[in-house]
Order: sequence, then C-alpha cells, then structure tokens
Amino acid sequence: MIRHIVLLKARPEVSEVHIQSIFADLHSLKLPGILAIHSGRSESPEKIERGYLHGFTVDFADWDALATYQAHPDHKRVGAALVAAAQGGLDGILVFDLPC
Repeated sequence: MIRHIVLLKARPEVSEVHIQSIFADLHSLKLPGILAIHSGRSESPEKIERGYLHGFTVDFADWDALATYQAHPDHKRVGAALVAAAQGGLDGILVFDLPC
C-alpha cells in the first residue's frame, strides 16, 4: 500500500468552505486502486503546522494505482484547484508518498 499525503498552505483569502469543496471533489474520485481518502483541517495540539493547516491522504493499493491517479483528468482537475488555492501556487503544497 502507498499512502499519498498532501498538505496545503492556503492563501489567506481562500475560505474554509472553498477548501472543503475541493476536498469533496477529491472524495468523489472513484478510480481503481484507491483504498481510502481522508481530508480535513489540522487539529494538532502541537500547533507546529507552519501554515499547512489543511491536508489529505489517499491510500493506494500499489504504485501503479498511484500512477493511474496522477495521470487521470479528474486528479488533474482537483490538483489544479489545490494549486489555485495554495499560497504561492505549487510552493504552498507538500506531497509525501509513504510505502506502508
């Protein structure tokens, strides 16, 4: 399994409602090899998010499923919305893929 972890540092003017609508679009993706999707706002008591207050994980069956997702037009649509909402565009997004 591959856990795809994405953190978002949103632009200050982007509303919570808008971010949640992007996450809803993400949750609507029904692509082969997606095992689970979780998203939300950080509730860390440590408060060291450094501005990355929103994030999501997508669990994939394997690397091939992740590659299929990355190439899919629906992923590209959600990704473009995330980049548009991020502070500094792509600079406001962190991605980490963890083999589990």
